[in-house]
Amino acid sequence: MHVMVPAFIGVPGGMELMIILAIVILLFGANKLPELARSSGQAIGEFRKGQEEIETEIRGAETSEQVSDEQEAA
Repeated sequence: MHVMVPAFIGVPGGMELMIILAIVILLFGANKLPELARSSGQAIGEFRKGQEEIETEIRGAETSEQVSDEQEAA
């Protein structure tokens, strides 16, 4: 007889999220939650900004590489 074991842990559902939220409130306190959310949002914004800058640099390098290849071929 074979027992099926899931290969990964699923995304937490409603009850699990409520438990996690309750633990966060106990750890940080209700007064600190807005500050925590604000700083998390700012960190995510900075991460996305950095990601966009890197993607722009990569695209620029690819474009200049293609131009130099075309000039060598001509």
